[in-house]
Amino acid sequence: MRPDLFQAPDYYLLDELLSDEHKMVRDAAREWVKREVSPIIEDYAQKAEFPKQIINGLAEIGAFGPYIPEEYGGAGLDQISYGLIMQEIERGDSGVRSTASVQSSLVMYPIWKYGNEEQRMKYLPKLASGEFIGCFGLTEPDHGSNPSGMVTNFKDKGDHYLLNGAKMWISNAPFADIAVVWAKDESGRIHGLIVERGMEGFTTPETHNKWSLRASATGELIFDNVKVPKENLLPNKSGLGAPLGCLDSARYGIAWGAIGAAMDCYDTALRYAKERIQFDKPIAATQLQQKKLAEMITEITKAQLLTWRLGVLRNEGKATSAQISMAKRNNVDMAITIAREARQILGGMGITGEYSIMRHMMNLESVITYEGTHDIHLLITGMDITGLPAFK
Repeated sequence: MRPDLFQAPDYYLLDELLSDEHKMVRDAAREWVKREVSPIIEDYAQKAEFPKQIINGLAEIGAFGPYIPEEYGGAGLDQISYGLIMQEIERGDSGVRSTASVQSSLVMYPIWKYGNEEQRMKYLPKLASGEFIGCFGLTEPDHGSNPSGMVTNFKDKGDHYLLNGAKMWISNAPFADIAVVWAKDESGRIHGLIVERGMEGFTTPETHNKWSLRASATGELIFDNVKVPKENLLPNKSGLGAPLGCLDSARYGIAWGAIGAAMDCYDTALRYAKERIQFDKPIAATQLQQKKLAEMITEITKAQLLTWRLGVLRNEGKATSAQISMAKRNNVDMAITIAREARQILGGMGITGEYSIMRHMMNLESVITYEGTHDIHLLITGMDITGLPAFK
């Protein structure tokens, strides 16, 4: 096990744009990752197992619903604080950040925004504390980029709803206590339902043999005539815009998180290049390696500026879905490119679990696809600037 010597790059002095609270929140998350995630994450990735013992720590650093009001158990922080926490967690591992992102943006967010007061008080404090873990059921076996085509449905049976269907590629599913599930009613309108573990006919088989996000638990949600109490319907928003609103929040967190993965790869490669001697000098003294490193820090800095500005817009309620898509697409693409370049700097050592780079690279292959694929986000930007949809 190598010590975590990470030093965060800040080439354009972005810390000067952050408040004292922002830096305090970020530094607490950074120290927690160094102490609790870095020493164990390579082993858990090799075992393809999620380290459940870190759940309480994630809650303590405010990673579960950081922007949820304090009255519901959240930290009441702003959007930049949320982003910085995601950045630091993904610096440790994308799979761990996925767990926090799902809990915050895909479970707590819809209950807070679309639920009623009874639902908020029942679920949010337990989700914020980590007593409950949640998951988000939108993607189906035959409907990924086109969620409006979902076939999961529920019927009104008088005193309850009867839910049938299946979801897949669901983070946290194997051990989640609740699932926010999106399904069509008898008229074809999409609604959110809170499904609880233990409801008869509800199962969550785990997805195995993943080469990516190996330290994250992924599974399916199967609904076979599940009786869902009527009070578990989220009443305040329906239609496809409801789950897409959750995805805006999650994609925003991913835009920050990807910077963390890129920073870790860059920092690892920079340190290695200074220490690795070939032809009687550090490889950092060669032009080709300096080119790689200079391009890395340039792209990280651009992403930091892009995402900080997006955070300001989110705080002001001005950020559009298309702006969030741009940041998610740009930053994940940036991070995966940096991971690949950093791996080359480390040569053969770059493929081993002694360093974090190959794990980040494999993880980012999922991040570039989930919550809107690389290509779909490109088309979202294209539609926004032309006014013409090109999805069909």
